[in-house]
Amino acid sequence: MNSSSPRATVHPHELAAPQPIRTVVFDFHSTLVDQGSSLEWISCANDLLAELAGEELVPVEAAAYLDRVWEHARAVDPTTERDRSTEAHKAVFNRVMSRLPGITDVMTDALYSTLTGTWHAYVDAAPVLRELREAGVRLVILSNTGIDIRPTLEREGLLALADAVVLSYEVGHVKPDPVIFNVALDSVGATPSTALMVGDSANEDNGAANLGIRTLILPRTLGVEHGLDLVPALVSVSSARARA
Repeated sequence: MNSSSPRATVHPHELAAPQPIRTVVFDFHSTLVDQGSSLEWISCANDLLAELAGEELVPVEAAAYLDRVWEHARAVDPTTERDRSTEAHKAVFNRVMSRLPGITDVMTDALYSTLTGTWHAYVDAAPVLRELREAGVRLVILSNTGIDIRPTLEREGLLALADAVVLSYEVGHVKPDPVIFNVALDSVGATPSTALMVGDSANEDNGAANLGIRTLILPRTLGVEHGLDLVPALVSVSSARARA
């Protein structure tokens, strides 16, 4: 995607009055897909190591660190460069893991290779996307990521339900930069006043609000559901108000 000529940030006095929501932009991590437990991740990595006939195994004691691995990443990568390229993503992960005693390069490679193995869609993700799609709402999946999440979306039955997938490492910009939100809107021909952003991070996803995009923050939840049924309700309310 060409992001060399980003639109200027919209100022509040320039915003159009909200219209019926015709486009919903969904964040990926902890919005549509739960990343699972670190113990599951370690198990996947150790299965891979066993297949390679290696003698090293990731210790279960690493679980607490892995639970917060991307929070630890902020210490070595405060400007989120890891989500601007695949090379940077792997490099930052390696640096973060090098800080954990007892973790070898072989273990780190196994963990990275199985990174997405425990990522599963919330049980309400596909039904909500399907309901919105059947109502004629355009759907965009927008993610700060340094890896291609399309295989995971396909595995979890979400890829075919999206009209577009916008990834930071392909765009060269990360949320909350307005450029990546503009790219998401442009991917389906949407405007801020007809869109809704749904995410889990007030720091990243609230960047949409600065463009006049209605924004719903659903913080990460434990369990198989994420409360996504609020989204069709908001879409319905927006249409009803427009008719009133």
